[in-house]
Amino acid sequence: MVSESTIQELNSIAVKLRLNVLEMIGLNNPGHLGGSFSLAETMAVLYFYRMKMSKEKIKDPDRDRLLLSKGHGALIQYSALVEKEFFPREELKRVKAINGLLQGHPDTSIPGIEAVTGSLGQGLSIGLGMALALRLDKSPARVFVVMGDGEQSEGQIWEASQAAATYKVDNLTAFIDWNKLQAMGPTKAIFEIPNLEEKWRSFGWEVFSADGHDPASIIAGIERAEAVKGKPSVIILDTVKGKGVSFAEGNPAYHNGVLDEASYIKALRELEAAKARI
Repeated sequence: MVSESTIQELNSIAVKLRLNVLEMIGLNNPGHLGGSFSLAETMAVLYFYRMKMSKEKIKDPDRDRLLLSKGHGALIQYSALVEKEFFPREELKRVKAINGLLQGHPDTSIPGIEAVTGSLGQGLSIGLGMALALRLDKSPARVFVVMGDGEQSEGQIWEASQAAATYKVDNLTAFIDWNKLQAMGPTKAIFEIPNLEEKWRSFGWEVFSADGHDPASIIAGIERAEAVKGKPSVIILDTVKGKGVSFAEGNPAYHNGVLDEASYIKALRELEAAKARI
C-alpha cells in the first residue's frame, strides 16, 4: 500500500505541474490547458513514482518509455520533464518560440521525449513497436502510452490494439484520458464510442478503471496492469478537462483557450490555494 505521505507528495507535484503549464501558456496566447490539466496526476505518478528513467540514463536501453499520443497535451509532459531537470526552466518561457526548445507537440529534439506525436492515433502503434523490440531484447522496461478519449475515433488505434493483443504484448500499458470533451465539444456528441471498456476488452485487452485525479487509484491501476501476463492492458482514467481551475473545468473553450489577465490571475490564485491546502 502506498503511504499517505507519498500520495500527498504526488498531489503536491500535480499542482506544481499545473502551475508550470500556466506559466508556459502565459497571457493572451492560445494554449492547451484543458487536456494538460486533466493529466496532471497521471504524469505525477508516472514520472515521480513509477517510471524507471532519469536524465542521467536518458539513453539507457532498459529505461521505461512514455509516449503522449494526444500530443496536444505536451505542456503537461514538458512540465514533468523540467521538474526532472531534463532541460532548463527558462525554456518554459519560450514554448513554440522560434529560438525555443519546446515545440507545440512532442518532438525527439527535446530531451526525454521518446517519439514525435500529435498526429492523433499514431502513438499506440509506435509504443507497440517499442514494446515488441524490448521483448526481443529481453529488457525489463515497460512502455506507457497516453491517449485521449476523442482520439479513440482514429482507426489506427484499433489496428494497433488488435496487433498488441494478437502478439500478447504484456509490457505495454495504455491510458485513456477520459475527460469526455474534445476540441469542439462533448466527445459523445461528436463521435461517440459507447461502452469503451467493453470495446477494449473485445479487442483482447485487460481493462481497468481509475480515478484520474487520485494518485492512489492510478497507482493501483498500474500495479494491476503490470501483474497481467499474456495480454496488454489499458487503464481508463476518469478525469475532468481543465481540472484545478474552476472556470476551465468541463469547458471545451479551454481545449486550446486564451487566458486574459483576469482569468490568468484567477487560475494562478486557485492553484496557489490548492497548493497551500495540501
